[in-house]
Amino acid sequence: MGKKKTEVPFEEAMKQLEEVVQQLEAGDVPLEKAIALFQEGMELSKQCSEKLTDVEQKIEMLLEQEGERVAVPFQLEGDDE
Repeated sequence: MGKKKTEVPFEEAMKQLEEVVQQLEAGDVPLEKAIALFQEGMELSKQCSEKLTDVEQKIEMLLEQEGERVAVPFQLEGDDE
């Protein structure tokens, strides 16, 4: 039976990711545990990235154009999409 993926809030995922990075940076983790931590870190990173992308797509800015307020999708500076 496969391991069921659980939904972790963004803040908790970031906290877990920071802990994983700290453990890996300490350098005193056995190889097999380091590999497992790396895989866990990659999954947490993916979850955080997906949540940020989802939020970015939901954010709209209201801009005033020609006297009317218009909803415009949010884009980060330097985001050339």
